[in-house]
Amino acid sequence: VQLQASGGGLVQAGGSLRLSCAASGRTFSGYLMGWFRQAPGKEREFVAGISWTGSRTYYADSVKGRFTISRNNAENTAYLQMDSLKPEDTAVYYCAADTKSPRVTMFPWDYDLWGQGTLVTVSS
Repeated sequence: VQLQASGGGLVQAGGSLRLSCAASGRTFSGYLMGWFRQAPGKEREFVAGISWTGSRTYYADSVKGRFTISRNNAENTAYLQMDSLKPEDTAVYYCAADTKSPRVTMFPWDYDLWGQGTLVTVSS
């Protein structure tokens, strides 16, 4: 499976963006999916995760109430809707798949498939 993230760009504070993560190669319906981000000079951090069926979602405290993760298994795509964006949300955003864990984790080392990243820049 290959993951392709897209949808990043430049947006003003308070604006919205929707990131997409398209999986190719085989179905990803059995994989846990996550979004991470990495700002310059900082470590990669967990943003949001979603279970196989999409019934369970998890968020970092910093984005809770502003970001929404979802997935469409029929289309092999995961999404991250980002609203009320802040300058501190500026980072490269990565989608990732965990093919082995029984539940969503926030640790990047648990995820074994990664997309290439898409840059989100939020201006003040």
